[in-house]
Amino acid sequence: MAAAQDRDAEREAILAALTPVVDGIAATFGPVCEVVLHDYRRPEASVVAVAGSVTGRTAGGAMSEIGMRMLARGDEAADELNYLTRTGTGTLVKSSTMLLRDSTGGVFGALCVNVDVTAVSQAHSLLGALAGLVGGPAEPPTTPFGDDIDSVVEAIVDDHQQLRHRGWAQLDREERLRLFRDLDARGVFAVRRAVEQVAGRLGISRASAYSYLSQSRTTTDPTPAGGTP
Repeated sequence: MAAAQDRDAEREAILAALTPVVDGIAATFGPVCEVVLHDYRRPEASVVAVAGSVTGRTAGGAMSEIGMRMLARGDEAADELNYLTRTGTGTLVKSSTMLLRDSTGGVFGALCVNVDVTAVSQAHSLLGALAGLVGGPAEPPTTPFGDDIDSVVEAIVDDHQQLRHRGWAQLDREERLRLFRDLDARGVFAVRRAVEQVAGRLGISRASAYSYLSQSRTTTDPTPAGGTP
């Protein structure tokens, strides 16, 4: 008990020390920058502090899909730096997620920096067109951001590749297990009451959802390497 309390105290001290850093980084880069400090111990209200407004986050808001994926990986998670994503409103964002660890190496939060590079991307495309260049980098994925964890979970489920063109009833057993396995890997089920929420989104019973989740964790995906996930 004492060790757990000491660890929590250490984590709280790290978060407290980083809180003023959030404002400092955002002020340095100006209005195109947003800095978010997360406490992964509270997925539904992980945002401890935020400065800037690139993704529209507010203090007390929920973690994003990126945070949920980190949470699912636990202490094996690694920093993700300089990746591109796009918000639901179309803003192109260059981001870095730097994990917070306590003295035991346990992951408990993250410091995230999001920079709006939409204007830079548009200028790059215009210059490329003027220069007669064709093609370009692949379109970055859209990441659901929001202060409500339920909306983030729903967006992840709705965007799942297997559900884009077919409903749950059209999926065979292996496809259903693969769907649950993928949602699990993306950290969806690390969120409290997520199983019930996914069940409601898919139109199935809670018991069925728990059953598919359990089976997905005890069976191997038969899709061969290089196959369609």
